[in-house]
Amino acid sequence: MKRLSSSKRVVVNNVVKGEIEWELRPGGMLVQKRNMGDSSSDPMIKIKVSHGSYLHDIALPAQSTFGGLKRVLAQETGLEPKEQRLLFQGKEKDDGECLHMVGVKDMSKVVLLEDPASKERKLEAMNRNQTVLKACEEVAKVRSEVDKLSEKVIALEAIVGSGTKVAENEFLVLTELLMVQLLQLDSVEADGEAKVQRRVEVRRVQGLVDSLDKWKARNSNPFSNAVAVAVSSKWEAFQSGEGAQSPLPSSTRITQEWEVFD
Repeated sequence: MKRLSSSKRVVVNNVVKGEIEWELRPGGMLVQKRNMGDSSSDPMIKIKVSHGSYLHDIALPAQSTFGGLKRVLAQETGLEPKEQRLLFQGKEKDDGECLHMVGVKDMSKVVLLEDPASKERKLEAMNRNQTVLKACEEVAKVRSEVDKLSEKVIALEAIVGSGTKVAENEFLVLTELLMVQLLQLDSVEADGEAKVQRRVEVRRVQGLVDSLDKWKARNSNPFSNAVAVAVSSKWEAFQSGEGAQSPLPSSTRITQEWEVFD
């Protein structure tokens, strides 16, 4: 028997025979190993992927893995690979399994299911978004009413600021209407962006109520502000040295004369 040269030596499990790599297939068949990175040499197959009521025709190399199929399907369906479950002939396949090794051929059918945990998370997120959206709409309604009341408050401040006396009932009515809106805001179950919007409106209403209280007090005593300004002006004038030329009190003059006499 002739000995095989080293260039023709055959060894199982991915061994080089000359410059050709070989691999052992299931069943003991020794075949040339294909370069998995060179997809151009692989034959292309078309797979029908069923996803709910949708059917996707996916073309990819025959020796692709199920993980590779998931990456292609991510672009088609919007589902991330980790959110996908692929079934072939009723069995779920792992990402590392090759299509051709499990019998996937041209025009074979694969079923795509969304991972239940992922689906539940999306449903929860959708419910949260709907809740936030509803809360934002409720806050917007209150904001619209507060806008109208704010215009009335500004108009009332202008009247009182001009020196015209206004009926006290005007302040009471506006204050009550603002408090109603404050209660409306308190009843809104808000989270996220809606919570921020609600907080802004609450502070706005509180500021309007405080402003009404201030102008109500001024309306009740229109001279209180003028007196306070006059007293403040005189005190500032005294501190700045104005009026220093005014005559000294008699007690001070007597004290000075007594010191000169001594």
